[in-house]
Amino acid sequence: MAKKKQNSAIIGFVALGCPKNIVDSEKMLAEIAQAGFLITADPDNADVVVINTCGFIAPARAEALEAIKHAVDCKLNGTVKKVIVAGCLSERLGRQLFNQTDGIDAIVGLGQRDNIARIIKKTIHSTQPTAYLAQSPHTVSDDRARLLITPRHWAYMRISEGCNHKCSFCTIPAIRGSFRSKPEELVLAEAAELVSAGAVELSIIAQDTTYYGRDLKMENGLSELVRKLEQIAELVWVRLMYLYPAGIDEKLIETIAKSEKVVHYLDIPIQHVNNEILTACRRPDTKDRLRRLIENLRRSIPDVVLRTTVIVGLPGENDQQFDELLDFIKWAEFDALGCFKFYPESGTLAAEMPAQVADKLKRQRLDEMMLTQQEIAFAKNKNRIGSKLTCLVDSVDPFRSKPRKTNENLRAPLEIPKRLRISERKRRFLTGQANTPTSNGVDSEGTGHGRFYGQAPDIDSICIIKNCSAGRGQFIETRIVGTKDYDLLVQQI
Repeated sequence: MAKKKQNSAIIGFVALGCPKNIVDSEKMLAEIAQAGFLITADPDNADVVVINTCGFIAPARAEALEAIKHAVDCKLNGTVKKVIVAGCLSERLGRQLFNQTDGIDAIVGLGQRDNIARIIKKTIHSTQPTAYLAQSPHTVSDDRARLLITPRHWAYMRISEGCNHKCSFCTIPAIRGSFRSKPEELVLAEAAELVSAGAVELSIIAQDTTYYGRDLKMENGLSELVRKLEQIAELVWVRLMYLYPAGIDEKLIETIAKSEKVVHYLDIPIQHVNNEILTACRRPDTKDRLRRLIENLRRSIPDVVLRTTVIVGLPGENDQQFDELLDFIKWAEFDALGCFKFYPESGTLAAEMPAQVADKLKRQRLDEMMLTQQEIAFAKNKNRIGSKLTCLVDSVDPFRSKPRKTNENLRAPLEIPKRLRISERKRRFLTGQANTPTSNGVDSEGTGHGRFYGQAPDIDSICIIKNCSAGRGQFIETRIVGTKDYDLLVQQI
């Protein structure tokens, strides 16, 4: 690709939201860089600030609105000239965002993602706020040629867009549209591109990865895709995220069990187990089916690590139904668990249901759930002491910043924006402020931070590696010597 003429405007970028949103942010960053703009590490002092938002639930909207307000305040103070808001919140609220926060210069819907550079140019020269809200396409976008904001040795790979499930509490279908599988050849091309750039681990993401290929009339779509991904020689780990329980069949379990590259880690959001609550949620599962699934997975894949997500305080949830969920969690002993309070989102059926649960009670139930899971997780960690693990090194202290390698076509000078984050750990990682734990006998000098197959990047706990001599992106053999809360303390062998 010919070198683009350098644009004089300096762009700040703030990425918020889930891994799917991170992929969109990476694609927009690539478009901005290819257009010749300079991307600054300080969005508080930029000609244009682009905020890629999440709008899924109330806390995500609050975070997005806070980021927008901060950018507008910078604009009023004269350190920022233009503010552009993109992503899910833009898609969900549209022009209403202009009324919520005065000072936004452009609102960009999901369907305009790949036009972000052109929109920035227009916004720079415009004096009127403008909304770019063309209808989202019925196909799935090409996510190749991204400018990664994850470390180069691992990346997210989205295999579909939208969702066909009609869960009564969820806004995703209204925001992202119906389920659309990315064509298999496009997925494989993207995977090859990411691996050639240095990725040894790919986290496969979608709203429901088990649904992959159904809209394309593919049989066993995810299993077939995994089989072809395994043929990429330099790819070591394939991680399957967002597997809806009802979509996990015997073929998929067999594929995972036999695979040499699909890690034995499954992210399965069950949300609840009480049959009445599940029916109200419009989930096809039942408590018995979920129990049989977990038993089958552990029988078929003895070393499987299971992660789940549950919601407390769903409409009508009484004490007995919550206790039923809690007892199931104690029985299942998930290795990792995320718990959310129910939020009555506008436009969802659940928001209009009777018997809404008081927020104080939701908080109490969330705390009890997480304390229960903490006991389970700590006990599991303690039982692992003495065992051996293969770890993928994510960082090593002391951290020395090196020039970031990017696609050679991305000609614009680039610094990693320090506010690109989906967690504090990632923000510190991206800016070179690696974690420096010094307790429990782990010295800061030569301390590495990595993960074994049962730890998803930026979501789960980590392995703190004593006397680490390996570099980022390398696999090493370790022995577990202790624990630090949810993290494992390991010694390189």
